[in-house]
Amino acid sequence: MPIPPPELYPPFNIVRLSHVEYRVTDLAASRAFYIDTLGLQVTHEDAQTIYLRAMEERGHHCMILRQAEVPNVARLGFKLYDDPDLDNAADWFKAQGRPVTWTKRPFMGRVLQTTDLWDVPLEFYVQMDRLPSIAQKYALYKGVKPLRIDHFNLFANDVDGAVDFYTQMGFRTTEYTEDAETGKTWAAWMHRKGGVHDVAFTNGIGPRLHHTAFWVPTPLNIIDLLDLMSTTGYRENIERGPGRHGISNAFFLYIRDPDGHRIEIYCSDYQTVDPDHEPIKWDLKDPQRQTLWGAPAPQSWFEEGSLFDGVETSEPLLKAQPIVAP
Repeated sequence: MPIPPPELYPPFNIVRLSHVEYRVTDLAASRAFYIDTLGLQVTHEDAQTIYLRAMEERGHHCMILRQAEVPNVARLGFKLYDDPDLDNAADWFKAQGRPVTWTKRPFMGRVLQTTDLWDVPLEFYVQMDRLPSIAQKYALYKGVKPLRIDHFNLFANDVDGAVDFYTQMGFRTTEYTEDAETGKTWAAWMHRKGGVHDVAFTNGIGPRLHHTAFWVPTPLNIIDLLDLMSTTGYRENIERGPGRHGISNAFFLYIRDPDGHRIEIYCSDYQTVDPDHEPIKWDLKDPQRQTLWGAPAPQSWFEEGSLFDGVETSEPLLKAQPIVAP
């Protein structure tokens, strides 16, 4: 299906993605992975939760780790521009027949919780506690030196439907993969903040969270992380890469946390702030789509993802098969 034109004057103004809440089964193991190995910074910690931020971020947190019996994803968060946008968002989601709840969250102002058409749990806010800058506190830099949260990628059973819904919310498509046989969209990358994506959708059993990505300074930081993980007990957590994506041109690495949640380490994509930026189309069978160097992704990359808490999944409408590593 054709990619819908961008909605340049959406009903509310999303600035960027903001945060994710993961349910984890061993908080100590997750702490060792995200803090001691990746290098995220603790902003608050108690017996049940850990709040984290990356090195360039002034907001209180970009990730919440919460102790649970079953690992899954509780919610995806987005920052809005100004307080009236919260009320406009509530009105818009109500008009789409979605549930709307106002709630209190630690370290945040008013928070609107709702879902998209596939019940992905979303929350929107304007104000989050601001913390002192640590961007030049170089003694704190550890692991892969994560600078900021960059994007979410979701498995979607209806990518064309997801693109249409998120376009109405103001997300603009930068690149997409089309199945030549059906003309349907197999994957799409959509942004608000002016990079290649804040959120992406990949055809598959959904909804599930495929991965959360963090931006790092250079590809050399990724190499350093590989050396660290391979010698500190995390060799089996390395899933795919390093490599350079055809889509986005970014340098990447995919790793798995102790509960199997997938994290992408990511850098070197490009600017997309122009409102008339034209989406780039890729064919599903193009071997350079996944990796510019031609290496296909493993089967796990297309099949495994994190469930959203309490959300049922369904098989994808599109049955097209991508190129998969043997």
